[in-house]
Amino acid sequence: MSDQPRRTRKPAKPYRRPKKDPVRILAFEALRAVDERDAYANLVLPPLLRKARENGDFEARDAALATELVYGTLRRQGTYDAVVAACVDRPLREVDPPVLDVLSLGAHQLLGTRIPTHAAVSATVELARVVLGDGRAKFVNAVLRKIAQDDLAGWLERVAPPYDQDPEDHLAVVHSHPRWVVSALWDSLGGGRAGIEELLRADNDRPEVTLVARPGRATPAELLDEEAAEPGRWSPYAVRLTEGGEPGAITAVAEGRAGVQDEGSQLVALAVANAPVEGRDRMWLDGCAGPGGKAALLGALAAERGALLLASEKQPHRAGLVAKALHGNPGPYQVIAADGTRPPWRPGSFDRVLVDVPCTGLGALRRRPEARWRRRPEDLDGFAPLQRGLLRTALESVRPGGVVGYATCSPHLAETRAVVADLLKQFPDADLIDARPLLPGVPDLGEGPDVQLWPHLHGTDAMYLALIRRTG
Repeated sequence: MSDQPRRTRKPAKPYRRPKKDPVRILAFEALRAVDERDAYANLVLPPLLRKARENGDFEARDAALATELVYGTLRRQGTYDAVVAACVDRPLREVDPPVLDVLSLGAHQLLGTRIPTHAAVSATVELARVVLGDGRAKFVNAVLRKIAQDDLAGWLERVAPPYDQDPEDHLAVVHSHPRWVVSALWDSLGGGRAGIEELLRADNDRPEVTLVARPGRATPAELLDEEAAEPGRWSPYAVRLTEGGEPGAITAVAEGRAGVQDEGSQLVALAVANAPVEGRDRMWLDGCAGPGGKAALLGALAAERGALLLASEKQPHRAGLVAKALHGNPGPYQVIAADGTRPPWRPGSFDRVLVDVPCTGLGALRRRPEARWRRRPEDLDGFAPLQRGLLRTALESVRPGGVVGYATCSPHLAETRAVVADLLKQFPDADLIDARPLLPGVPDLGEGPDVQLWPHLHGTDAMYLALIRRTG
C-alpha cells in the first residue's frame, strides 16, 4: 500500500439558481414576439407592462427601463448585429434567434445606456440562464465581455466602412437602417451628408406623445392642464406630452374627446379640410379611414360646417376601430366596410376626399423601429397597384371643383410623387394645387406644390401630402 496521503476533493459548489429579473424577462418576451410573430412593439409592449403592474412586479421606473430596452434594441438592431458579428466565430444566421435577442439586449445596455458595464453583463447573463439555459449563457457571457472592451464610437470605427469608400453602407451601420432604406430616404430628401444624417438620427430618437383635441369635444387648454404638457408646434389642436406618460389615463382621451395622433397626421387632415373648393361643401370622404385618427379629426371639422363625413375602411375590424374613434362625434357621419378600389358610392359624390393609402410606413420609423428590418424593396411593387387604384377612385369620387388629398406615411418617391404623376396623366381635368399655404407657419416645405414633412425638420412623422382639384 502507498503511504502517500490521499488527496481530498474540494466539495462542488452548490448550484445557484439564476435570478429572475422581471424587467429584462419582459423585454426579452417583447423582442421574441416581434421576431417570431412579426408583431409590433407598440402593440405588444403595453399589455405586457399592464400585466406586470397588475401582478405587482413593476414600478414606474421599471416600466420605463423595459420600454427603453425594447425600443432601444430595436432601433439600433443593425448596429448591434454588426458588433455581435465581429465578436462571434460564426455567421449571425447560425446563431439561434433567442440567443441573438439576448445578445442584442446586452449590447444595448453596454453601448446605448448608462448602465455600468459589470451590471449590464451580469444581468444579461442571468437573463440568459433563465431563458436559454446555463450552457448557452456561457456563450452569451463570452460575447458580452468582448463587446464590453470598447464603447459605441470605438466599435463603429471598427465595423462601419469608411464614409468616403461607401457612404450608404457607412450610414446604414452607424445609424442602424437597412442600406436600401438609407438610399431611398436620401433620394427623397436630396442634399448632402448633413441632412441625411440628421434624418437618420431623428429616426432613432424616441418620439414625444402627441395628443389631438377634437374640435367641439375637447380643447387644447383642457389637455394642457396635464403634467409636462406643451402646445403643439404646428397644429392648433395638438398638445405634446414631453415626458411621455399614459395617454389612456387622461380623461378626455379615455372618453374619446381627444386622441393620440402625430402632428403630421393632424396637419394632413387640416389641409384637406381647409383646401378651397368651388361651390357646395356638404359631403366629405375618408377613403382609407382605419384606424380612425384622421377620420375623427375630419368628422369634428365637418360637423362644425354642417357637412357629413363618410368613413370607409376595407377591413371590418379596422372599420370597427374607426367607428369607435368617431363615436360621439357632434355631427353626422357614417362608417362602412368597403373596398376603396370598388366603391359602393356613385362617382362625383363628394366635395372633399382624403386617401391616406397603405404604404411601407418608412415615415414612421421612430414609432415602429422594427418596420425598417421587416420591409423589403420588393414591397413597393406590392403596394403600387393599390395606391394607384385608391387615388384613381378618389379622383372619380370627387365632383368638379372638389379636392382630393393623397397622403402616405412614407417619403419614398415611388409611393409619393410617382403615384401622383401617373394618375394626373390619366386625369387631364385634375390639377395639383399648392398645399404649402394650408400648413401655415410650418417651415422647410420645399418648392411645392406637394408637401413632405420630416422628423428632423418638423418633429413629425415623414408624412406626404398632395392636393388635387378636379376641374372638369
